[in-house]
Amino acid sequence: MNKTLVLALKLASALIAFAIALDLFFDATLADIISFSLLVTVMSYMLGDRIILPRLGNRNALIADFFLIYASVWVFGSVLLNSYLQIAWGSIIAAGIITSSEILIHRYMLKSSAANYEESSNEASLNPRLAYGMEMAEEKEPTRDWD
Repeated sequence: MNKTLVLALKLASALIAFAIALDLFFDATLADIISFSLLVTVMSYMLGDRIILPRLGNRNALIADFFLIYASVWVFGSVLLNSYLQIAWGSIIAAGIITSSEILIHRYMLKSSAANYEESSNEASLNPRLAYGMEMAEEKEPTRDWD
């Protein structure tokens, strides 16, 4: 799995989504679009793709990504942007666009991780004749008959 390709795809989709949601419909600056894109890319990759996707699956990772993007744009947008209408619609539109692009990114990540798992499982297979069993028991303390 090429992590730089995944990060580049996520950053490109975030830049496009915020350009549409914040700049096309409303009046946001280029610095706002780039800062939101970098923030969402890093947070979404670390939380959604590295933690939630392997443990809970694709659907839950997409739901978490949507709410993470919506909440982060809402919180940081209230600091940087002036209009509540811009914050509300911008966060909904951007979260929808980024979540729809996350579907393709998650498919790529799951497909490449499955291919890597198959390659590593073929290389590290054990010879069944060399596999040894192990017995475990609890040691009992010897009795003191001489006291």
